[in-house]
Amino acid sequence: MSALRSTLFMAYAIVWSLPTILLVILAALILRGKWGYRLGKMWRLGVQFGVRHILGIRPRLIGLENMPAEPCVILCKHQSAWETMVVQDAVPKGSYCTFVFKKELLRVPMLGWGLGAMRMISIDRTAGKDALEQVVSQGRERLQQGYYIVIFPEGTRVPPGEKRRYKVGGAYLATHVGCKVAPIAHNAGELWPRNAFLKKPGVITLSVGPAFDATGLSESEVNRRAEAWIEAEMHRLAPHRYSNVEHSAT
Repeated sequence: MSALRSTLFMAYAIVWSLPTILLVILAALILRGKWGYRLGKMWRLGVQFGVRHILGIRPRLIGLENMPAEPCVILCKHQSAWETMVVQDAVPKGSYCTFVFKKELLRVPMLGWGLGAMRMISIDRTAGKDALEQVVSQGRERLQQGYYIVIFPEGTRVPPGEKRRYKVGGAYLATHVGCKVAPIAHNAGELWPRNAFLKKPGVITLSVGPAFDATGLSESEVNRRAEAWIEAEMHRLAPHRYSNVEHSAT
């Protein structure tokens, strides 16, 4: 059944995405402003419709009261493509998210073109310090325009039960512009594994943690606070993934 669901969803997503992403690109380039994001939301909601009704994956969002009312930096666990869509449902109604991503994605047909047209924050990860300055200059502008900025601090999709070093980019942005940071954890990888065609039906929980002000903090302290909450929440959301680790630690 999972194979059939996944095949039908893939076909649906392709048929839905081809015309709507074209509309996103045209809206972003011609109408400008937030029109690309408005049409992008239409595309996202259409895909999420397929996720719910074809794949049978339902979202459960908790801790929404922790999301700041003003634009902030969101540091989110990254396990699949699922959270790139649903994290946008965690911000206040009428608000939009922009993402920090590696510039290589701009070369992906359709998706990359849409990201480029919407002027999301693309960085050259080989640029070192210059990449951080790119994040700050573009990030400050997006925050002033009213966008929430989503960054995956581990830099890549990480399988459930594992973690990578939290990179400094999101913390660097938050401390240099002086804004709040909202940590997010979820267990999407349980049903939507990394690079896997087959998805399983069920409920994915996305949890928003207490936000904190990065003003006056160091980048390492911002990362420490965000990582501590996210990883503790991951243990709560998927305890079976950490039982062996905890057992060996004792």
